[in-house]
Amino acid sequence: MDYDVIVIGGGPTGFVTALGLAQAGLSVCVVEAEDAIAASPRAAVYHWSVLDGLERLGIREEAERIGFAKRDYMWLVKRTGEEIRYDLSILEGHTAFPYNIHLGQDRLAAIARDRLDAMPNAEIRFETSFVTLAQDDDSVRVAVEGPEGREFLACRYLVGADGAGSLVRKTIGSGFEGMTWPERFVATNVWHDFEQGGYGLSALVIDEQWGAVIVKLTDDGLWRCTYMEDAALPERTYLDRLPAAYENLLLGDRQYRLEGTAPYRMHQRCADTFRKGRVVLAGDAAHVTNPTGGYGLTTGLFDAFALWPTLAAVMLDRADPALLDRYSDERRRVFLERTSPRAIANKRLVFHACDNGPGLEPALDALRAMERDPDARLKGLWFVKTLESGAPVED
Repeated sequence: MDYDVIVIGGGPTGFVTALGLAQAGLSVCVVEAEDAIAASPRAAVYHWSVLDGLERLGIREEAERIGFAKRDYMWLVKRTGEEIRYDLSILEGHTAFPYNIHLGQDRLAAIARDRLDAMPNAEIRFETSFVTLAQDDDSVRVAVEGPEGREFLACRYLVGADGAGSLVRKTIGSGFEGMTWPERFVATNVWHDFEQGGYGLSALVIDEQWGAVIVKLTDDGLWRCTYMEDAALPERTYLDRLPAAYENLLLGDRQYRLEGTAPYRMHQRCADTFRKGRVVLAGDAAHVTNPTGGYGLTTGLFDAFALWPTLAAVMLDRADPALLDRYSDERRRVFLERTSPRAIANKRLVFHACDNGPGLEPALDALRAMERDPDARLKGLWFVKTLESGAPVED
C-alpha cells in the first residue's frame, strides 16, 4: 500500500483534512492538479466557530498572526444610508476565541501545506491530476497524471476535496443536484482605505443593484470587495464594468489599486452522498453555495474537522466504518437544512435587498435587534456554530 489516505485537491479543506490525518499518524498524500495553491480571490473570513478546530490542529495562532482578528460587523442599507453595527464581544465566556480571523483561504492552505512538508509521513504532489479510481473491500487504486506521466497509486481510503467540478465525485457516481444562479460574482482584492469612507472591517452593503461584501484582508490595507453582475453579460469584459461598481461602492477618496480579481458563477448544489465505499467527499466537492455570509468555507472546514478524527479512528482503532456513513448523512443534513437556506436568504438581502418587497423590513428588523439586544445578538451570532456536527467517532 502506497499510503493510508490520498487526498485529491490542494485547497483549504483538502490540506486541513490531510494535516489532521497526518498528525494522527497516518501516511497521507495530497494530489493537486495545479503547480501551486490557487491564489485567486476566494473566501477570506474564518468565523469564530471554526477556530477551535484550527487550534486543535495547532494552526490557529499562526493563521491569526498572518491574518488578523476582528470583531465588528456593519450592514449598510445603501438606498437610505442606514447603518447597523454590532460586534462579537457578547461571545466572551461562550468560546475561547470570541472573534473572527481574516485571512485569504490560500494562506490557510499554505499554513497546512508547510506543516505537512515537515512531516515524514506526508507527501504533496503538485502538477498531478487525478484521472480515475477503482476500489474493492480493502483498498482504492488511483490513476494520476503528473510530470513523469501516468502513475498508479494505492491507498486504504481516498478523500475527494477537488472542488465543485470534482472528478472524484463524478467517478463514484454521486449526483450533484441543485441550481446555478443567473448572476456572476466578481471578487476583487483592492488597495483602498474603506475605513476612511466609514466602512467597518466587515461590511455588507444592501442594495438591489450595488450590493456587496467588503472585508479587510491585511493590516497593511488590502481589502476584498465582492459585488454581483448579470451572468448574461460577457465575462471577458467584466473588467470594463468594474469602475462603475467601484464608483458606487467606494466612499470618500475613490483612489484605488487593483491587486487581483476572480469572476465566478454561483451555485446551490449538494452531492447525493458524501461516501461511497472507501471514497469520502468533503468541502466544495460535496456541496457548493453562494458565498454571502462566508458559510461555504465554514461548512467545508467543519467537514474536515468531522472527517479526519473519524477516518483516523476507523484505520487506527478499528472503529466501525459505518461511522463514515454518519459523517455523510450529518454533513449533508447541515448543508441542506442550514448552510444553503441561510446563504440564499443572505444573498436575497445583500444583493437584491429582498427585491424591496415585504421581506426586506423583517430582515432589517432582525439585524436591528442584533444591534440593540444582547440576547438577539448572541442568538444571531450562534448560527455559525450550528454548522458544526462534530466527528461521529467522538459523539
